[in-house]
Amino acid sequence: MADLGLTAIARRLVGLIDLTSLTGDEDDAAIDALCAKAVTPAGPVAAVCVYGSKVPSARSRLAPGTVRIAAVANFPEGGADPGRARAESAAAVASGADEIDVVLPWRAWLAGEHAVALSVIAAARAEAPVLKVILETGALGDPATIGSAGRAALQAGADFIKTSTGKRAPGATPQAVQSMLEAIRDHGGGGIKVSGGVRTPAQAAGYLALAEELLGEGWATPATFRIGASALLDELLGSLA
Repeated sequence: MADLGLTAIARRLVGLIDLTSLTGDEDDAAIDALCAKAVTPAGPVAAVCVYGSKVPSARSRLAPGTVRIAAVANFPEGGADPGRARAESAAAVASGADEIDVVLPWRAWLAGEHAVALSVIAAARAEAPVLKVILETGALGDPATIGSAGRAALQAGADFIKTSTGKRAPGATPQAVQSMLEAIRDHGGGGIKVSGGVRTPAQAAGYLALAEELLGEGWATPATFRIGASALLDELLGSLA
C-alpha cells in the first residue's frame, strides 16, 4: 500500500479489531492459533472474542495487559433470560474474561417488552468489567428502532453498543452504525462495536470515517471503537506487507 495515509489507517485499524472466532466447534488448537494471530507485526489487536467456555484456553495464551479477552453471553439467540446472561457472564469473568458481549433480547424489545429486555442487560452489567450490548440491528430494522434500543442500552450501563452477532443477516450497515453513533452522541458517552460482515479494509475505513465525522477526529480508540471481524485482519496485514 503506497499511500502513507492509507497505511496509517490500516495500522490504526489493526489495533481496533476484536479478533473473533464463534463457530462453536473451536478446539484448543484453534484458540491457540487465534491468540497467536492476535499479536501481529503491526501491533496487537484490541481483543479476541470467543465463547465463554474458551476463555480459560485464551487466558492461558494471552498475558493480562496484552490482548483483552471478550466472551459472548446470551448468544446468539438473545433470549429473555437474565439468569442465563448473569451466569454466563460471571463464569466467563471468573475464567479471565475482560469484557462481555451480551445479546439484547431483540424479540422482546420489538414486542414492546422493554423492561424484560433491559433486565438481561442489567444482569450482565452486574458481572462484566466492560459490557458490550449486541443490538442485532438486522432484526431491529429501521434506524429509529435501532437508535432507541441503543440509547436504552447505554442508559442501562452498556460501555459499548454492538451491531450484530454475525449469525443473522444483515450484519453491520452504514445506516445502522450511523443511528448507533447518534445514540452515543446524544447519550454523551459510550462506544461502538461494528460487527457482522466487515471483511475489507475499505469497509472498515468507511466505518472509522463515519465515527469520526459524527463524534470528532481522534474519537475512535480501543476504548470507544471496535470492529468485530476475522478475515479483516489478514486483509489489513496484507495491505501493509
